[in-house]
Amino acid sequence: MSERHDSGRLACLRDRTHVRVNRWLRILTVIVLVLSVIACGTRRDIGVDEEVSVARRSFSFETSNNFDLMSKYRISPGDVLDVLFQIRTWIEKESFLIAADHTVAVKFVYTPELNTEQLVRPNGMITLPYIGETYVVGKTPKQLEADLKAAYAGTLRAPEIFVQVPEFQSSIKELKRDLHTASRGLSRLVTVHPDGFVVFPMLGEILVAGRSITDVNDELNEKYEVMISGLHVDLFLEKHSGSLVYVLGAVKEPGGFTIAKPISVAQALALAGSFSDGAELRSVIVARRRHEHEIVATRLDLTRSADLGGRGSLFYLMPDDIVFVPRTFLNEAAQIGTELRDALMFRGWSINVDNISLDDNP
Repeated sequence: MSERHDSGRLACLRDRTHVRVNRWLRILTVIVLVLSVIACGTRRDIGVDEEVSVARRSFSFETSNNFDLMSKYRISPGDVLDVLFQIRTWIEKESFLIAADHTVAVKFVYTPELNTEQLVRPNGMITLPYIGETYVVGKTPKQLEADLKAAYAGTLRAPEIFVQVPEFQSSIKELKRDLHTASRGLSRLVTVHPDGFVVFPMLGEILVAGRSITDVNDELNEKYEVMISGLHVDLFLEKHSGSLVYVLGAVKEPGGFTIAKPISVAQALALAGSFSDGAELRSVIVARRRHEHEIVATRLDLTRSADLGGRGSLFYLMPDDIVFVPRTFLNEAAQIGTELRDALMFRGWSINVDNISLDDNP
């Protein structure tokens, strides 16, 4: 009797266990199905022979959507610039003023023995017969003629005097001699120093890094026109140091890579030999300097983008962008700042977490 009772209890326990197992199996099946639906809904892989349109994007503050061209080129350290000089002595100046270091010729029509040609001294004076030192700086040749006729009226009868500036600045001779002895004639090659400055003939150091060729060319012409009227320069980019993007973190060959036009994050990873084992592709960070003291970072989920076979948009990089592939998931600005700090230091981007704004684009 006791044995039958024990046997009944064991059967009942087996039935209850079987029910519980079946219940958990059903729950797990539902969970798996839900996760599968979620995964399919977020990933949406491109099917075989399927054609889909994929968007291209970059940081939201970029005004240009042309991902096939670089933005206006900015001069960088290491660039080589070609400075072509043109000395336009033939151009007539409406208000040409005599200046120190100009050569002035004074011609007396009826008394040619008084003719003289002199270099204007630093004090603005030349010395003339009978009247001695005469201040000439800041006057046009016509004004000086009128002043001299008045000055000589008491010495000469009806003086006829003409003023010319045959070589209107002696430094032109020096510049011509200097340039003509160079291998490139009236052209000079100059290299942008690491601090962004270039030494130009007669002008000295000028900051050019971060500026366009046109802006620097305009400044040079303004400065040279003040020094030598008629001196004009044309500035060209002889050789550029290269537009680079930097790929760091969990990649096989981290470093800087030269680009000729904007490229996608996937193309940048290809330049770096692809990502390495353990890379967290759901949390790839791209950093770009927006202003002098501001860095904008965005988080990309490459598992959902077209970069790795999904339907999400392709994110495009610009020169000096930094791509960081972490090994752990990053989401908060503090985490991103900590991970990027060492990576950015080698580019001279002195940062702290407060300088990073997070544009979350999973």
